Amino acid sequence: MLNNRKIHVLLIEDEEYDVRRVQNTLKPFAERIILRDITSDGHSALELLQAHKGQYEVVIMDFQIAGSLTGEELILRMKAVDPALQIIVITKRTINITDFDFANRLLEAGAMWYCTKYPGDIEAYIYQPTDFILSIFNAAEKRRLELEQQRSNRKLSQNVEDILREKRIIGESEVVQKLKQQIAMCANNDAIVLIRGLSGTGKELVAANIHYQSRRRLEKFVAINCGSLPQDLIESELFGFEKGAFTGAQERKKGLFEIADNGTLFLDEIAEMPLSAQVKLLRVIQEGEIDKIGRTEKVKVNVRVIAATNKHIEEEVRAKRFREDLYYRLNVVSIWLQPLRERRQDILLLAQHFMQKFSADMGRETPHLSEAAREVLLRYEWPGNVRELQNVVQRLLFTGERELGRSEVEIALGWLHRDRAAKDPNGIDFTDPDKILPLREVEKRFREKYFRFVRDHAGSDAEAARLLGLAPPNYHRMCKELGLK
Repeated sequence: MLNNRKIHVLLIEDEEYDVRRVQNTLKPFAERIILRDITSDGHSALELLQAHKGQYEVVIMDFQIAGSLTGEELILRMKAVDPALQIIVITKRTINITDFDFANRLLEAGAMWYCTKYPGDIEAYIYQPTDFILSIFNAAEKRRLELEQQRSNRKLSQNVEDILREKRIIGESEVVQKLKQQIAMCANNDAIVLIRGLSGTGKELVAANIHYQSRRRLEKFVAINCGSLPQDLIESELFGFEKGAFTGAQERKKGLFEIADNGTLFLDEIAEMPLSAQVKLLRVIQEGEIDKIGRTEKVKVNVRVIAATNKHIEEEVRAKRFREDLYYRLNVVSIWLQPLRERRQDILLLAQHFMQKFSADMGRETPHLSEAAREVLLRYEWPGNVRELQNVVQRLLFTGERELGRSEVEIALGWLHRDRAAKDPNGIDFTDPDKILPLREVEKRFREKYFRFVRDHAGSDAEAARLLGLAPPNYHRMCKELGLK
């Protein structure tokens, strides 16, 4: 069980007679159980633990010893020094099978196990020697597992901190300060949140911040765009199915609610969800259980739901495209995200943030924005909001210029100059035969720019797919191929 690892023990005992009995009990296991130190009072024990922090696996202590620091208080003080320390209590007190109060106080203080000094061979050994030795081995293993758990939790916490740094909300405007306060408030409870705002305002970013600041931060954050899934597949994606539930169901599939169990499920573009799926979603939210296709028993889940929409959802309810009861169930806490044009003082901060981030990804120095370039960015209305600003910054970096002026920004925004009139609007040069490109590259450039244009001016990804005449799955696949996702 312990792979012959040595166990270092601190003994706290003020009677020589009982010290000898403990030593005799441990002697047959002297190669594995090392009685490192012996002390007779609580204060000196704490000094040893502080001086040799982390070097004792197990403490064996008499409940009643000389001095002012004994019993439960000593246990609490030792656990404060080393929370993973395992403490075994031995006592002369008469402990019978009904003395639950005493036992409970010891365990609540932090003791791992306790025993009476008697019965047993009073002259030679402590308690029942076999049970006593096994309790030491068990204590050392318990400490190992607790330390391993602590290391895992520290790694997870560090990962969460890294994610929060990556997904931090950029801005100093009053609007952003209020948003951060709302996020903190939502993170302190499990209430359902409905995030509302135009496309590109950062709804998923806000949802992620709520999750990673909440008590569920170490669990999964699962995001799904309801508008990107075909209507006949959305139920199986959300709720899953059993093997053999229908033709083609070769194996059991977990739904997103099961995958997000104990964590958070973010339902983006919730207004795009078909009415049939809305009924099941309402049941999951109300009952905390899902109906899987092909399964008669319900599956219990504990999931926090955060939804988002860029539509006027009240109009969707009035038009009978969204269930009224589901709307009221989702609209517990509402967060409204303002368009970028309503917080202009954040535009340059965001531009600089994206400039530094993408420059680092490209392994190049961050270019400088001239004052004239900044004026253009501040004057622009940003119909595509933060997403459009991010795309514009990426286009600027592709120029390779170290100094970005007014003309570079205007070109990135689609404002062309007369001296560029010889160029096609898609950045294709028709004046220099040495710059002829393969047809596939020309097509890719055109498609990329047109996709960006449509997405920046569409209300949602679902609307962009409709405008382009594409099924949502094909739209998302092509965006990924063009590097837009």
